[in-house]
Formats: sequence, structure tokens, C-alpha cells
Amino acid sequence: MKSGGTDQCLWMLAGLLLLAAATAVVQADVYKWVDENGVVTFTNIAPPSSGEYQVLKFPCYASDPKCRSLSWEKVPLDTRSFRREIHGAAQANAVDESLIRAIIHAESAYQPDAQSPRGAQGLMQLMPVTQRELKVFDPFDPAANIAGGTRYLADLLLEFNGDISLAAAAYNAGPGAVHKYGGVPPYDETREYVKRVKILYRRYQNL
Repeated sequence: MKSGGTDQCLWMLAGLLLLAAATAVVQADVYKWVDENGVVTFTNIAPPSSGEYQVLKFPCYASDPKCRSLSWEKVPLDTRSFRREIHGAAQANAVDESLIRAIIHAESAYQPDAQSPRGAQGLMQLMPVTQRELKVFDPFDPAANIAGGTRYLADLLLEFNGDISLAAAAYNAGPGAVHKYGGVPPYDETREYVKRVKILYRRYQNL
């Protein structure tokens, strides 16, 4: 993408920053350089190393279907953060720890203070109504959020007969949408989310 003026460059940067409105943060690189004609270029493809350029960091989200600059087969995994809380929630709710980690990774990238514009909060991005139902009084407390989010995930797995795809779709779009369409809803966000959660789940299982 190219822009010939400062205003256009600022507009482009603002557009890129709007990606921060979602959850599940992974850093993606955006490269910026100025050619010999003074034209500013932004791209996710690394420019030739012979020239000078800047590397800008922008968040990439598992639920953002437009964010395709990352390989979810290669993003670094985290098996150390919140180990005790995840293990306890997995044992209490009979949910695979790898699936809990996949959801946390997809939803917040292990950021306990994560918030979305829609109101979802904490590691497992619980909506306020879900928090009340689960009696999660502090969604930014890792132990409480993981315990509540795992209970919710366990309920979804029970509702959809252990189907990971449908449970993940319901976690993203709500169980009503899954029932309405008789499967993963035809939403780009949800389909991309399910695909990426399943990749993360498989990778965490294989560690």
C-alpha cells in the first residue's frame, strides 16, 4: 500500500491501529520506508535489506479474518503462564488443559487485563452477562477468570457433545448462533477463530 502525503500516511496508520479493537493479541510486523521519490510505503512484506526501513508492530488477532500476516502454525506458544490456575480449572471441569490454553491464547494472548470494545474482559474474554452467570466478580483476576471461563467452556462442550469446533464457535459467536445455523455460523470472524483455535489446540496437545 502506498501514500504520497502525510495526511494519507496518518490515515493509513490510524486504520492499522484500529486492529487493536479485537482480542487475542499476537504481534505482526508492518514495514515502512520512503523511496527515492518521497513516496511512503507500508506493507507486511519485508523490503530488500539494502535499503533503510522501519519495522512497526501491530497486533494481530485470532478472531480477525483480515489478519493473515501470521502463520498460526508457527506463532510461539506459552506453556508456563498461569500453569497452576489452568491445571486446577482443567481438573475441576474435566476440560483438556491444551484446549484451555488454546482459548486463552486466541482470546487474550495471556494478557489478564485484556478488554474488547464489546465488553469482554480478562484472559478468557468473558462478557459481563457471562461473568454474572458464572459469579466471576473480578474478571481481571487470572484465577477467577480462568475458573469461570473454563466452566463456561465445559458447558459448551457438554451442549455440543464434545465437538471442539462447535464449542469454539459458540464461545466466539454464542451458542444461539450455532444452533441457528446447525453448525459453525457463516461469519468470517467465527470461522477464522475456530480454525485458529483448532490449530493452537493441536499444537498445545503435541508439546
